[in-house]
Amino acid sequence: MTSGRKSRSLDCWRVAVMSCKWVIVTVGNLSPRLQHAVTKNASMRAPLAQVRPTKAEGLRERNRRETLQRIADVAMELFVANGFEATTLDEIAASAGISRRTFFHYFESKDDLLLVHVEGYADALKAAVLKQGSTAAPIDAVEQALMDLSTRLGSARTMAIVQVIRQSETLRARKQHSYLGREQVLFEALRELWPAKERRERLHLVAMAAMGVARLATEAWLEQGGKRPLARFIQDGFRNLKAEI
Repeated sequence: MTSGRKSRSLDCWRVAVMSCKWVIVTVGNLSPRLQHAVTKNASMRAPLAQVRPTKAEGLRERNRRETLQRIADVAMELFVANGFEATTLDEIAASAGISRRTFFHYFESKDDLLLVHVEGYADALKAAVLKQGSTAAPIDAVEQALMDLSTRLGSARTMAIVQVIRQSETLRARKQHSYLGREQVLFEALRELWPAKERRERLHLVAMAAMGVARLATEAWLEQGGKRPLARFIQDGFRNLKAEI
């Protein structure tokens, strides 16, 4: 990557961070590794997710949270500029003004810096579906929920994060696995809105199909460099799905 491209990528990331709208997630929906980090630090905030403190935050907890946030922000800038694999823990620690040893008080590996973003989406997805209520058909409620989320997350910030994830085979595999988790979260949200037992199988099918649409729409959006809003790709995907049912 040329220095000019690096500069544009960093500028794009910084503008995205400044303009983002935080997604609130709860500790219970994070992986065990991230739950450990959150419990240890009282709260966590990263470019795509913010964990709500579970108790009143004291000075020590606030300092730890701010340090964690600084590490996450600095790491993402380095990943965008230099690539995920090429960025070392020593570089992250030095740029964040901490020691390598201190880094491991907050994260177990470089992967965890990005997994925060991936895991925060599930909580936001469930909230977006429940917000729709049960007046519309399940598939329409999911479509609108995904479109609402895409308006907030379909940005240069999201694209930068996804591009970084694509650089790591381990992260790609974990991101693919996360789709199964999102499908389950979506199914659970639908079950809350339509609890009748006889609808269980049909709602599961809706969740499976909807996540398939979301994946294809996201891939198409990325391939076109975000020239069209992500919501348009999601809308097109659901229109094609309904036409074939």
